[in-house]
Amino acid sequence: MKEKKKSSLQRLFNYAGNYRYLTIASWILSVISAWIALVPFYYIWRIIKEVLEVSPDFSRAQYLSSYGWRAVGFALLSMLIYIGALMCSHLAAFRVQANMRSETMRHILTLPMGFMDGVGSGKIRKIVNESSEATETYLAHQLPDRAGAMATPVGLLVLLLTFDWRLGLMSLIPIVIAFLIMGSMTGKKMQDKMAQYQNSLEEMSNEAVEYVRGVPVVKTFGQSVFSFKRFKAAIDNYEKWVISYTKDLRMPMVSYTTIINAVFAVLIAAAFLFTTHGVTNTFLLNLLFYIIITPIITVTLNKIMFSSENVMIVEDAIARIDSIMEMKPLEESKKPQMPKDTSITFEDVSFCYKGASENALEKISLTIREGEHVAFVGPSGSGKTTLASLIARFWDVTKGRVLIGNVDVKDISSETLMDKVSFVFQDSKLLKTSILENVRMGRPNASKKEVIQALRDAQCSDIIEKMPNGVDTVIGSRGTYVSGGEAQRLSIARAMLKGAPILILDEASAFADPDNEAKVQRAFEKLSKDKTVIMIAHRLSTVVTADRIYVLKDGQVKEQGSHEELNARKGLYAHMWQEYNKSVNWKVGGVRR
Repeated sequence: MKEKKKSSLQRLFNYAGNYRYLTIASWILSVISAWIALVPFYYIWRIIKEVLEVSPDFSRAQYLSSYGWRAVGFALLSMLIYIGALMCSHLAAFRVQANMRSETMRHILTLPMGFMDGVGSGKIRKIVNESSEATETYLAHQLPDRAGAMATPVGLLVLLLTFDWRLGLMSLIPIVIAFLIMGSMTGKKMQDKMAQYQNSLEEMSNEAVEYVRGVPVVKTFGQSVFSFKRFKAAIDNYEKWVISYTKDLRMPMVSYTTIINAVFAVLIAAAFLFTTHGVTNTFLLNLLFYIIITPIITVTLNKIMFSSENVMIVEDAIARIDSIMEMKPLEESKKPQMPKDTSITFEDVSFCYKGASENALEKISLTIREGEHVAFVGPSGSGKTTLASLIARFWDVTKGRVLIGNVDVKDISSETLMDKVSFVFQDSKLLKTSILENVRMGRPNASKKEVIQALRDAQCSDIIEKMPNGVDTVIGSRGTYVSGGEAQRLSIARAMLKGAPILILDEASAFADPDNEAKVQRAFEKLSKDKTVIMIAHRLSTVVTADRIYVLKDGQVKEQGSHEELNARKGLYAHMWQEYNKSVNWKVGGVRR
């Protein structure tokens, strides 16, 4: 039997824990507040009644002041109860938001390491931050307001039908029509539109992050925003959606606004209809009272309408959170095995990215012996980084097997696998914390002395010396930053401290200047000692000393061998080496660069 899908409120209650009772309390208090807020109108009716009765000798009025203070007292009581409702709802909402974010982030940490690359950091940031924020606003304000808005019509109905049922029924005509129009604006079609809206925002946010990262290229080469076609396309898509959505809502919203504010017109028509035989004081009293109280109908219906729109926003936000929570971590072996050594074997490996039409890797078989230093080279998009990422199980292979020490990586526990493999990426990531803590991420229980030694081994002494607080300097604070090459050396220090026996260097010296590159290379020599090393490189001069070079193209290994062997074959690698040397030795105006 198919499990019934939980409502948005039930999903939010799952995150609330015992705080859900505060949410329920906020509804009850909001309903009580809404009903008490109607009591002052009864005293207004009493005031009008007394004024009409004593007119024109107003000195005979005895209870005007008493009625007025009672109205004020009930209004203040309603406000105090409503404040109590908001206190309860805010406590629950903050707890839900915190739990939602923490649970989502904990789940993200269990997902494959390739998850962030596949989804995009901008999209993840928007889902985690803005979707959870939407639920906080909904629970803290909109739910209690919705409860009060739903309770108000019940009290209003009693008031409208008590004093003059004919005027009351006439007042309900525009309300019924307005409800029908509201339904057309908050139905399934509009839910789909809201999902499209969030998709457009998500895409624009993701592309904005990528665009900001590329600003240095824009400034360097004088390119316009049109050079970033995906960002421009995301903006255009958002513009198209907004215009379409606005046009769809234009007529319903105009009709709704006109009709909901037409209660006065209905009352005036009713006054003409019911006073053909003269006006009595009682009718005049009730008409004045209805004219005073009917604006509450407009306010209440607007609250209900906007809360209905917010329900769609929250449902979409929860669906996006669920889209992450439903992603499955890589399966862990029930009987994990320990690799016998650090050799690496690819057995007939094929891999296809989710949603791609073609394999990124096709039937790759190769063996890297323990302690061997190998390199993956080839044109961009040939599959070098993908192949190396499968070793650390960023993704699972589509076909075939990847083995470390004759054990399938799927049968190695994630903790053991992470202890065995270190990655030094092309774009090193440093957190806004001290250099000490950034490096200590490699081994959280390492002492300060061990961290400093790793920094020395990674040729980072000059970086530490120029920092105002040495290793305790917080990167990114008070204008303290490091260059790309310096960040790379700090990442190498992190890998040194970790001490994993398998090391993967992904274009690790790509952003280094000549001085930094020399230090990075010395750090690599120290880091690579007695380890199995996989180097991914475009700069072929960095791989000439490798024990074996694998040349990839179109997701397949086309050649393999040492630098000398591959050059002697006059194949793909020899051509790449020749082109690389031409690029290194290019001249401008006869001056070698």
